[in-house]
Amino acid sequence: MQRDIELLMRERRQISPGEDDDFNVLDMKEITSMLTGITGVLTGLLGAVAAVSLLVGGIGIMNIMLVSVTERTREIGIRLAIGALERQVLMQFLIEAVVLSLFGGLIGIVLGLGFAAVAVQFLQVPFVFDPGIVVVAFLFAAAVGVVFGYFPARRAARLDPIEALRHE
Repeated sequence: MQRDIELLMRERRQISPGEDDDFNVLDMKEITSMLTGITGVLTGLLGAVAAVSLLVGGIGIMNIMLVSVTERTREIGIRLAIGALERQVLMQFLIEAVVLSLFGGLIGIVLGLGFAAVAVQFLQVPFVFDPGIVVVAFLFAAAVGVVFGYFPARRAARLDPIEALRHE
């Protein structure tokens, strides 16, 4: 069918046998494969943007936790001096990092859903709420808190109590 249409178009446009076509005839398979390729590229770009934003958020959490450890060095020293175990101090700071990242994740989810609701109104496209995506986003926020909060938490847990108590 596609070949018949091409011949008909060449005849109607009076294109001689040696000349190139000045038109394109696409079938649904070609259009579908083209759209699939475009969707794949856009998904990859969106994934890259998400990865960069997770990295930046994680670095922010790590910096906040490092500042928290530095500011609370005496408190950590007192805890360690009166018998707190390293793993208890480690867990304290890991929990703080996870809570911090979960609040950030919650704010991000609320903002994302809010912006999606506004975009739906302007773009006139349907919006399908998927709770699974929200759960995955929340779990990623927790994972970022654990991964990027571990270094500052480990640093706090390994402080020498005597040196920590001398810290001003």
